[in-house]
Amino acid sequence: MTFSKRLAAFATTLSLAASTGAAGQTVQMAVQAGDPKLQISKHIYGHFAEHLGRCIYGGFWVDEKLSVPKQGRIRMDVVEALKKIKVPNLRWPGGCFADTYHWHDGVGPTAQRPKMLNLWWGNTLEDNSFGTHEFLELCNLLGTEPYLAANVGSGTVQEMSNWMEYLNSNEDTPMVLERRKNGHPDPYKVSWWGIGNESWGCGGNMTAEYYTDVYKRYATFAHNYPGTPLKRIVSGANGDDAHWTETCMKNIPLNQMWGLTLHQYTLPTGSWSGSKGKATGFGEDQYFSTLRNCLKMEAVVSKHAAIMDKYDKDKKVALLVDEWGVWTDVEPGTNPGFLYQQNSLRDALVAGTTLNIFNNHCDRVRGANLAQAVNVLQAVILTDKDRMLLTPTYHVFDLYQVHQDAQYLPLQFSSPDYAFGNEKIPALNASASKDAKGAVHISLVNLDPNKTLKLETALAGVNWKTVTGRVLTSANINDYNTFDKPNTVKLASFAGAKKRGDKLAVELPPKSVVMLELK
Repeated sequence: MTFSKRLAAFATTLSLAASTGAAGQTVQMAVQAGDPKLQISKHIYGHFAEHLGRCIYGGFWVDEKLSVPKQGRIRMDVVEALKKIKVPNLRWPGGCFADTYHWHDGVGPTAQRPKMLNLWWGNTLEDNSFGTHEFLELCNLLGTEPYLAANVGSGTVQEMSNWMEYLNSNEDTPMVLERRKNGHPDPYKVSWWGIGNESWGCGGNMTAEYYTDVYKRYATFAHNYPGTPLKRIVSGANGDDAHWTETCMKNIPLNQMWGLTLHQYTLPTGSWSGSKGKATGFGEDQYFSTLRNCLKMEAVVSKHAAIMDKYDKDKKVALLVDEWGVWTDVEPGTNPGFLYQQNSLRDALVAGTTLNIFNNHCDRVRGANLAQAVNVLQAVILTDKDRMLLTPTYHVFDLYQVHQDAQYLPLQFSSPDYAFGNEKIPALNASASKDAKGAVHISLVNLDPNKTLKLETALAGVNWKTVTGRVLTSANINDYNTFDKPNTVKLASFAGAKKRGDKLAVELPPKSVVMLELK
């Protein structure tokens, strides 16, 4: 069976309303051998740092007087927490902010950098103290790949080309001499470049046809420098906009793009107008609607992947879901333009489910960026002056890091339903991989807040003797961590998996994310 057929079978079985698993019956799951050449790219586990709210200022970049470990003004407890989950890439400076950002304002002596208004996010005064050198120093401390977004909306081709030369060339040009003067003798060698952001919206309100012409012009002047072949990334579709993807794939030569982006958020109410839903204090109705909306990612990714397959049968172009996550109403009393929201167990279940979907589409999805890393939207870290906490979503990234660059193993099973009112969704989702040492990891998510799921798993061709695991769950679906109680939702060891003959037997708790390791 080809990978695409296995994936189609997975998608079909995932959505089936199967009676197995209900009332104490057991879900039968099969872990298949897969293609040894097909890996789950580590870049699926990327993050996003926009000049928005307190993500940069007050998050990564703090006041010199703040009593926390710092390197310059980079907050090191945040850095160490992100290093622990092996952040593979970090996207910057936006987002909508990218298409108003002029990189040259953010280099050179800090006191001489011109200020600007952040018109997209709260009309705050941006002092440009955190610019290109500071971001790349942050990436160096994190050990992560920098992913830059070039200003196409209000910038110029020359501006983008100069930025690339400033960062990647080592000849004695004015741009390179300026970089050396600003304290970095060697090229930074930045490969990942987004050519615009949300060009259908805040990046210029362009049509797909117009954007593809603009993209080709910019890409023509996005030059490779010695030792730094560029990964040129197309600003892709909003949600399920098939026309945008079709137009990009049809009009842009494959050799001019490495990746194509997709932005797909999960809104509890499903509506951009009016209330998006609460981050905390919600009931099972909004819990269910959030998870139902999260699961739409499967159909959206499948739709765009199918279009890409028409024009790129060899799957050379990566699909990058470089903005995803839960988007709720802001926390009461905070600046509406700062998009600060709390993060509950529900959000962790969304994260686990979404990452499972990406893993299962790893033939095409080879990058993604959760929005955002610190203090904005579905953040993995929240800060309050000298205090810091890890959100439930952070713990999911901690669990799932074992999938990074591991061999993809297809799964086959029929999910029982989680029903609420007159609606139902699949209660179970999962993904699996085998790492370089031969250990198999299975990530399981039970969305049903009330029922334990029993699984019996056959593992064809897998030799294993022991199973261990960790679990993320809590007493209530809307539990979350606070600065006074930072460990309400935390990881724990999992004892609900056992070897039974040559099969794996699992009892998956309600509203939980579980990672199993078989050796």
